[in-house]
Amino acid sequence: MTQNTLHIVGGGMAGSEAAWQAANLGLNVVLHEMRPEVETFAHQSGKFGEMVCSNSFRSDDDEQNAVGLLHWEMRAANGLIMATADKHKLPAGGALAVDREAFADHVTATLEAHPNISVEFGEITDLPSDGMWIFATGPLTSPALGEAIAKETGADRLAFFDAIAPIVYAESVNMDVAWLQSRYDKGETEEEQKAYLNCPMTKDQYEAFIDALLAADKTEFHEGETAKYFDGCLPIEVMAERGRETLRHGPMKPIGLTNAHKPEEKAYAVVQLRRDNALGTLYNIVGFQTKMKYGAQTEVFKMIPGLENASFARLGGIHRNTFLNSPTLLDDQMRLKSRPSIRFAGQVTGVEGYVESAAMGLLAGRMAAAELLGRDLPPPPFTTAMGALINHITGGAEAKTFQPMNVNFGLFPPLDGLRGGRKGRKERYKGYTDRAKEDFNQWLEGQS
Repeated sequence: MTQNTLHIVGGGMAGSEAAWQAANLGLNVVLHEMRPEVETFAHQSGKFGEMVCSNSFRSDDDEQNAVGLLHWEMRAANGLIMATADKHKLPAGGALAVDREAFADHVTATLEAHPNISVEFGEITDLPSDGMWIFATGPLTSPALGEAIAKETGADRLAFFDAIAPIVYAESVNMDVAWLQSRYDKGETEEEQKAYLNCPMTKDQYEAFIDALLAADKTEFHEGETAKYFDGCLPIEVMAERGRETLRHGPMKPIGLTNAHKPEEKAYAVVQLRRDNALGTLYNIVGFQTKMKYGAQTEVFKMIPGLENASFARLGGIHRNTFLNSPTLLDDQMRLKSRPSIRFAGQVTGVEGYVESAAMGLLAGRMAAAELLGRDLPPPPFTTAMGALINHITGGAEAKTFQPMNVNFGLFPPLDGLRGGRKGRKERYKGYTDRAKEDFNQWLEGQS
């Protein structure tokens, strides 16, 4: 193999970002993707950067939100995923949502056009013994490769179940019942302030909905499988099982919304749908990941006022997500301790979310490039969002209880002299983000 060639397995968020970063640093990159030759449960195409769950990158607030700060860091590092998201963004209040088809098309075209990147389609089923590799195979790592990883690490693979939310055709929503509004009218433009469709429920309607949800037929797990759900992506029926009011204080909370048809009436609960494409023809039901069987889904979801005649572009589903016990297996360069020529990146490392996955791809791509070019690249300071994440997965987390994690300010080292608790949160978060930006810029400058 050519000395300055980097092989990357997986063309999702992490693999795409890793390929972009390494290629821009002068490496020859071979991007391996098994789709469309080998399909997965959740993917619809062989495109790079395909979004299989939500179309949202979550909050874009880089002063008060850890995810928004991660957006900022990725933009500062010339990230492909964030540049593409900015190019194809949709109104979503304070969130960054994208047209998923246009997004994947752009990521694919950009990588295929890069002179330093070549693409090879086909499944990689083993861990290679020579060359430099990054495995960014995501939560849907193929069974054969998963077995090879498990054999190499000597540890059982960990898994949790991740559910997909359904998508509704906008034209089938009853707008005599539903209305357009972002929570608290958030957003600078009218389009952003009306980025969500809202379906209100009375107390009786909510109680009937919960009854139907609890009674609906669910997908059964295979024998021997244990459901370890990630709390940020719980199926709605699992939330309902935790208490009848759980959904009303979660994805169905009515606060910050006023019914445009009946402004004097306060809804007991509200189901929100977020625009899923630039044309505004598709909306996904926010927070409604589910493991209900397809027939049950249509029956139960049509109980939602405004969705009584809903037509679904995609129903919800469930799949098994695979991730490593990274605190025991990876060093701070994201290398497999037993095989340092192999790095892992993305959701398979135990980060959760599109942005977090892409960020770990960005770091893996830069770190692999630095190593091949004979340079030393330390991880970003863990006062930064990227640094906090890589620190968490490669040693900051408790290995015995390691579970997938979104970026959050709880992973950041505390700031001295700032007030704790809810009342001091705004000043504290601004302090975190100011410090992170300064430290991240210094980390970037050290590479120039």
